Amino acid sequence: MKLETRNSKLKTGARPWYRPSLTTQILIGLLAGGLLGYISPDWGNRVYFLRDIFLNLIKSIIAPLIFATLVVGIAGGGDLKKVGRMGLKALLYFEIVTTIALFIGLGIVNLTKPGYGVALTAVRDISQLQQTHPQGFRDMLVHIFPSSVLDAMVRGDVLQIVAFSALFAVAVSAMGKVAAPILRGCEALSQVMFKFTGYVMMFAPIGVGAAMAHTIATNGLGVLVNLGKLIGSLYLALVVLVVFVFGSVMIIARVPIKQFLRAVREPFTIAFATTSSESALPKAMEVMERFGVPRRVVGFVMPTGYSFNLDGTTLYLAMASVFVAQAAEATTGQHLSFGRQIVMMLTLMITSKGVAGVPRAALVILLATLNNFLPNGLGAIGVAVIFGVDELMDMGRTSVNVLGNCLATVVVARWEGEFDDKRARVFGTPEEARLDLREGDVAFADAVAEG
Repeated sequence: MKLETRNSKLKTGARPWYRPSLTTQILIGLLAGGLLGYISPDWGNRVYFLRDIFLNLIKSIIAPLIFATLVVGIAGGGDLKKVGRMGLKALLYFEIVTTIALFIGLGIVNLTKPGYGVALTAVRDISQLQQTHPQGFRDMLVHIFPSSVLDAMVRGDVLQIVAFSALFAVAVSAMGKVAAPILRGCEALSQVMFKFTGYVMMFAPIGVGAAMAHTIATNGLGVLVNLGKLIGSLYLALVVLVVFVFGSVMIIARVPIKQFLRAVREPFTIAFATTSSESALPKAMEVMERFGVPRRVVGFVMPTGYSFNLDGTTLYLAMASVFVAQAAEATTGQHLSFGRQIVMMLTLMITSKGVAGVPRAALVILLATLNNFLPNGLGAIGVAVIFGVDELMDMGRTSVNVLGNCLATVVVARWEGEFDDKRARVFGTPEEARLDLREGDVAFADAVAEG
């Protein structure tokens, strides 16, 4: 009966009006949450626990999903040289795009000059940030390798989970037939976790609605006026990055743009509403695999990109640092020259690589960098000013981080000559589910049929 129902859905491709797609449900949740937060701030704050429930459910998926997909992708592929080559290509791509993002941010902030006229007055207690220190390059290298994988999974440290899973997969591959039961178990686990992700996503409209209600209830609409020029400049820079840089990459890599945008819209929306890349990771991995990116590429590139390919965050760091320097100019009378800005950008390029394991990562890196360039504690006061609107900017930079990492998986797959154009062309259509059924992938066929 279930197979007949699924087949009837695939034939029609239609969806009843009372059962909208997940993307539509999330957008409705966003609007409803924003309206609730505006009309009744008290209730907007009360429902925030629903957002925490959603994020906790998502976090419970990440460790087993990354572990299973990486082990199957690396050990099941059989050629370990490909893994090393893929890693080098991914890191090269990450470095090029994040560097471009830094200079886009630098250009826009010097063009719009949002910091001039902003008074550097402490508005929040930032002692938490001052007590936290970013990781240096050596510390980051040590941090990559966990002393306990269980501890890494409990903390949700993506980079440590990736490192352990990759080494474990190499060991499984080296053992050959002896480790075949483990490989089959990981294959089954990855399928179960994708199905579990589908169940959790049913709660996404409520979770993102609660997050938006809390944002509007806490900050109000007035916060958009106070530092609106900075917020507007950031979103302008993000649009430039997405349209011109990501768009050029899609054209060069021959990515089916319409189908790609359809694939990333749900993880993008989830990341925007929750300001959490983790919340979008399971869904992003699922849709990229459906889009035609091999499992081993998705399992390696996307989690690694969450530490090394934060395009939106690096652009934000460039803009926020110069914004604070512009605001500080009224107090110090010292203009931060373009040469000094370049030095600051190079510092950010190095220090931002250690944001993966740091709470409030972007603000910590920003504070540490500004303290080296601005006198009299003005860097800390500048971060305090940004603190008030950081969540609104976090929405944009986090969603662009997710978009950039999805694109990175496609680029690396294309670079490796393993991108499935046929799957990409039929993504989101009834033909995709029929293709899954022919190939025996019932889990993905169910995901397509259920929207």
